[in-house]
Amino acid sequence: MKIEQSVISATVQTDLITEDQAGQRIDNYLLTRLKGAPRTLIYRILRKGEVRVNKGRIKPEYRLQAGDSIRIPPVRLPQPDEPALVGQGILNALESSILYEDKGLIVVNKPAGLAVHGGSGLNFGVIEAMRQLRPDSQQLELVHRLDRDTSGCLMIAKKRSMLRHLHAELRGDGAGKGVTKCYLALVRGRWPATVKKVHAPLLKNNLRSGERMVEVNPEGKESLTEFRVVQRFGDFATLVEARPITGRTHQIRVHARHAGHPIAGDPKYGDDEFSRIIREKGGKRLFLHAVSLESSLPEGGRLQVAAEPGEVWDRTLRQLDKD
Repeated sequence: MKIEQSVISATVQTDLITEDQAGQRIDNYLLTRLKGAPRTLIYRILRKGEVRVNKGRIKPEYRLQAGDSIRIPPVRLPQPDEPALVGQGILNALESSILYEDKGLIVVNKPAGLAVHGGSGLNFGVIEAMRQLRPDSQQLELVHRLDRDTSGCLMIAKKRSMLRHLHAELRGDGAGKGVTKCYLALVRGRWPATVKKVHAPLLKNNLRSGERMVEVNPEGKESLTEFRVVQRFGDFATLVEARPITGRTHQIRVHARHAGHPIAGDPKYGDDEFSRIIREKGGKRLFLHAVSLESSLPEGGRLQVAAEPGEVWDRTLRQLDKD
């Protein structure tokens, strides 16, 4: 018999946003504030208007400002003595994948196949696991996102001030030189050395199934990715370096396909036959990896981290090299 979950409060609560809390999205604030609440619940109470900011309805992407008054309805949260959400094996793997950590920031080498957050049928993601790993860090938030099947460098802020700093750097209006991200991708065919940029506008579409797809479309947002050939495997495949100058959803994956060289193992934008051959060589993953990133830090200095793609990636490329 399932135990009924406890109610955190029988009455409406009101929060007043401080300067340190300002700048974050309302959905992220509620996920931290209502610890244990499923992401689906957060979006439901936002959609139904049960959460109000300054007595008005808001969307999940609304960014809080100092002095905002938030109305939070009674919600049901897991019992404190319920089992931990994330298993110890995954926690150990994430702990060992930490590339950098200081008092305000964690950078992890996210494994392929692990979502950055729960929701859409997933019980947990990296952020929920990290909150379980670092229970004393009350303000852990994702700085940016990686697709579930993409591996590599992922930044998680431990302080609101760090989150605001890195968001400004990502937008390009911070005090530093922005955030530089570099990816590796294994693509179909022989990528021409002359193709160094793909400059094509991207438009997001949501299908009836709820699946999100992105396409090159003149009505989309300006998008630019720089590419460089790293290694060729005959005319069959090419390992390329990709640097997204803009930060659109699925940008590298769609730009690679638009250039005529889809990424191996990509179920949405890839080439099924090419991906099948790569799988037969042991490559059962999406071959897109955030290999490095660089950014300024709030107190001066530069953050520079690099992440290894892992054994499946390395073994597959060795096999391609033999062939």
